[in-house]
Amino acid sequence: MSNYLSVKGECRTEKVIEKSRFITTSSHVEGEEEAKAFVARISKKFYDATHNCYAYICDSTGNFLRFSDDGEPSGTAGMPMLEVLRAKKLVQVAVVVTRYFGGIKLGAGGLVRAYSGSVAENLNQAKIVSYEECAEGEYSVDYSLAEIAKRYFSENDCSLINTAYGSGVTFTVAVRAAEEAAFDGALINALNGKVKISPKRRYHFPFGLV
Repeated sequence: MSNYLSVKGECRTEKVIEKSRFITTSSHVEGEEEAKAFVARISKKFYDATHNCYAYICDSTGNFLRFSDDGEPSGTAGMPMLEVLRAKKLVQVAVVVTRYFGGIKLGAGGLVRAYSGSVAENLNQAKIVSYEECAEGEYSVDYSLAEIAKRYFSENDCSLINTAYGSGVTFTVAVRAAEEAAFDGALINALNGKVKISPKRRYHFPFGLV
């Protein structure tokens, strides 16, 4: 699994160029279904706009991509938008630029600059995060050691996902895969070996802003 960059959540920006209103919305998406649903939702919200152009790269490898000029001259909107996503090395991301025509034609070059510039400005304001491979596991301890384990988790770079109480306490924790061995080893030392560790799964997790 390779690490990759994407946006976190949704971001909307707006600008006016030669009396035309450009509204840009970007979002994290995972898969074509989410990307299509996002485009449909934004297009429905701005149903009265002149154009709702879009571009998306919906997989983590950068190979599954789509774009649309939505009635603008061919090559003046969707592709320039997609090139901005590529230049910023973003994946699992979708963007829609909504245009309300203001009566002044921009020409092909002006349209390319308007659409690509709108996306670039939007992404400068969006939260860009690094999705890194994480290892999720269950850490089970006796009640007498639960507070020590909690303190360890709070003092280390990990994500405490769940705490379950039964005959003992089981913590579900995600940690960077590259740090898993060191993380587990230090916890075992802190608890004098009195912890049961059960690996669960691996996936990508947005650990921090870039």
